[in-house]
Amino acid sequence: MCGVVGVAGNGPVNQLIYDSLLLLQHRGQDAAGISTSHEQFFNMYKAHGLVRDVFRTRNMRSLPGNSGLGQVRYPTAGSSDSVDEAQPFYVNAPFGITFVHNGNLTNWRELREALFKVDRRHINTNSDSEVLLNVFAHELQQASSGGTLDEDAIFTAVSSVHRRARGAYAVIAQIASYGLVAFRDPHGIRPLCLGSVETDAGTEWMVASESVALTGCGYTLVRDIEPGEAVFIDLDGHLSSRQCAEQPALTPCVFEYVYFARPDSVMDNVSIYNARLNMGEYLADNVAKTLRLGEIDVVMPIPDSSRPSAMQLASRLGLDYREGFIKNRYIGRTFIMPGQAVRKKSVRQKLSAIDMEFRGKNVLLVDDSIVRGTTSREIVDMAKAAGARKVFFASAAPPVRFPNVYGIDMPTRRELIAVGRSTDEIAREIGADGLVYQDLADLEQSIRDLNPAMLSFESSCFNGQYVTGDIDDNYLDRLERSRGERATAGEMATTEKDE
Repeated sequence: MCGVVGVAGNGPVNQLIYDSLLLLQHRGQDAAGISTSHEQFFNMYKAHGLVRDVFRTRNMRSLPGNSGLGQVRYPTAGSSDSVDEAQPFYVNAPFGITFVHNGNLTNWRELREALFKVDRRHINTNSDSEVLLNVFAHELQQASSGGTLDEDAIFTAVSSVHRRARGAYAVIAQIASYGLVAFRDPHGIRPLCLGSVETDAGTEWMVASESVALTGCGYTLVRDIEPGEAVFIDLDGHLSSRQCAEQPALTPCVFEYVYFARPDSVMDNVSIYNARLNMGEYLADNVAKTLRLGEIDVVMPIPDSSRPSAMQLASRLGLDYREGFIKNRYIGRTFIMPGQAVRKKSVRQKLSAIDMEFRGKNVLLVDDSIVRGTTSREIVDMAKAAGARKVFFASAAPPVRFPNVYGIDMPTRRELIAVGRSTDEIAREIGADGLVYQDLADLEQSIRDLNPAMLSFESSCFNGQYVTGDIDDNYLDRLERSRGERATAGEMATTEKDE
């Protein structure tokens, strides 16, 4: 999962991209990068760390230009800790292209082999994003006539990318001397939206993973880029678009609405905040059927993404709502931190309990989801240590029983606490006196209530149904082996460094 942004402006865009990346920081904390275009040259800087730590004044001064791209990176399966895999990526042939990508290709290994053997293009990292960039560059070369590009050739190239690539991808690319291109996979798994602002010099455009990046920088949300659609903004700011997929169908990742997106974003015409309120409504009905409401004294959220669901659940059930945990804003999101030990340690650093809110009470804790169970177990322990008599737990999402292969870093089945366990067994594992999960049908309906046009969702981590149709047990086994090998290599590297 990453956050991407592209700006086609009328003045310097480096500060604008920086500000928008700050608004997308929740989507990736591993690395950040910006590329700008100025006088037919690309300028780029990227490094490990948060946006505020990566860029200094000297870095910003080295990024002149009226258009550019940015990304905050969250490493996924197949990636490494090397800064070489931070984005933007760049190729110089057949056209200079800078490129940012949010998502994960499921056939990147096959594409990489074809690029080497057939297309004669060299891939220098294990990043699926670099593979996708080179596929796009090759198809631009095939579509261009006499070495020149027009919008028809660009849209033809995107159509060819859709035919070759499988998986999730929301892409923004800048082609030297031509303009900005943005496109989304035919299923629309990962989000991408378009915004604009009117200036004295004309219309400026921004494309970003979430609407909050647009509105927070003074742009107006125009619309979401449709699944399979490509948008091209030329150097004069003229925008054109075309549907480039043969059978596009909106199937967004349901986990975006549960956890990843900011509550102040609007995604595919759905307010994330309102969706989470709806999740609380549906979850409340399940709680009422499963637990004895008379035993619950107070409802508390696990900050921050579960707060709307917890508030709505308490209101619907007529229960008191209280804030029992205080969040340290300077600790990253534990779900997207690499390494189990790091996640476990960071829970206690991130949250602290207010003892008086727990002492002598039966507490219902509401979280957005339970993935590995590490965070949930630590939080239940903290609540009981603060004096709670009983601790019940409710998840606004169903049990996570399957790996996600489209950009969320939970690829191994053995890491998922719900695999092979009943709800009661999971409750015992995390130390809760009772556990309630959201039903998948209710979760999907909570979003569909806000946009009836959403007929289906990418819910594979809950139901094991992968919309791209190319995932089987052999694929998942290979993914797990790859992850295990990287973990072992990482441990060896750490040991060698310590010695």
